[in-house]
Parts: sequence; C-alpha cells; structure tokens
Amino acid sequence: NYVNFGVFELYGDPSLNDALDVTLRLALSIPLNHLMSYQKVARAYFQLIEVLTHNHTAFLVSRDSATFLHIGTSLETGLKSLDVSISSQCAAAVDSLAAFYFNNIVNGENQTPAAQTFVSHIQKNPQIFPSILKTLFEIVLFEDCSNQWSLSRPMLSLILLNEQVYNDLKMQIIASQSTEKQQRLASCFEKLMDNVSRTLESKNRDKFTQNLTIFRHDFRAKK
Repeated sequence: NYVNFGVFELYGDPSLNDALDVTLRLALSIPLNHLMSYQKVARAYFQLIEVLTHNHTAFLVSRDSATFLHIGTSLETGLKSLDVSISSQCAAAVDSLAAFYFNNIVNGENQTPAAQTFVSHIQKNPQIFPSILKTLFEIVLFEDCSNQWSLSRPMLSLILLNEQVYNDLKMQIIASQSTEKQQRLASCFEKLMDNVSRTLESKNRDKFTQNLTIFRHDFRAKK
C-alpha cells in the first residue's frame, strides 16, 4: 500500500520530512570531488536531487543557505559531466528549482514560508542562478552536447527569473569572443527570444528549444 506524500503534512506527521532530511544529509556528507570520481555514486546522488527538486521542492529550499549553496554548486558541476545521464538529471533539477522560483516568487502573490526561505537563499548567494545559466550557454555554444533538449529547459526558466541578469550575461559572453565572432554571436542572441513569451507553458518552452537549436547552429556554422 502507498500513502500520498501530502497526507503526512495534512496530519502533522514529520516522518517523511525526517526521512528525507536524513537521506539528504547522508548524500551531502560525500565531498563533491569524491562524488564526481565515482560515476555510479554520482548518478545515484543526482537522481536523488532530481527527485527532491521535482517532488519535494518546498522541503529542499527550506534547508539552510549553506546546504542550498552546496546543492547548487553540485548541480553546476554535474552539468559539466561527460555522462549525459548526469548532466540531464542536473538540468531537470535546475529547471525544477528555477520554475518554482518563477511561479512562486516572480509571479507569486502570496509567498509561502518555503518561497520566503528561497528568496533568502538567493539574496545571500545571488551568483547561483547566473553562474548556472552561464555554464549552460557555454556548453550549448562551445561543446558537443547530445542532450541539448534537456539543457534548453532550465535555460528558459533561468532567463525569465531576471532578464537584466540575462542581458548582462549575454554581453559578457559576446565580449569574451574574438572580434570576428562577436557580431555573429550578437545576431544569434537577438533571435534567441523571438516569439518567446514570459511563461513556462509547454508550447513556449518548445519554441525556445527550437530557437536555441537555430542559435547553436548559426553560431557554430563555419563562415
């Protein structure tokens, strides 16, 4: 027999939260450099984080800021993994966190305690989301990635969180290129958000993914 997760909170039973807390503490006790050295362990860790961000987001963002920063750092590291399954799991986890922030904070009217804690985390560590977005752009633009669809999902969520941060990052990435590539990359960026609205609806996500495919192709095309 199975019990719906919501039943525990409804009846004030902390059993599930306690179990999740112990599990997360055990997972986080492994140093990140050790974690990434053992592929099977890394896969299990990121699968756990993916499940927690998707199904237990409020629990995860309610942890202390140091824990949240560690998780964010580990996700950014996992995105750079050559193991496609790990980078895809990390992308899904980042998307869940960014979508939660967008829906409950950027567009939310009455913030829950979890949302308020999330805001506090970002205020203390404002570089978390911009750094991850920069990493995603670098992977899409400069590396051979076979999971571009997976990587595109959190990119839109992160862009919509703070469009000024996105614009600053865009200029930073363009400036990092050689003079002959800057104009082409700037032109690609101009088209990236064409017909993309400020929502995370499936149709809008698919449009962004389509634009990103063209963005990557046009920049990497030899001219």
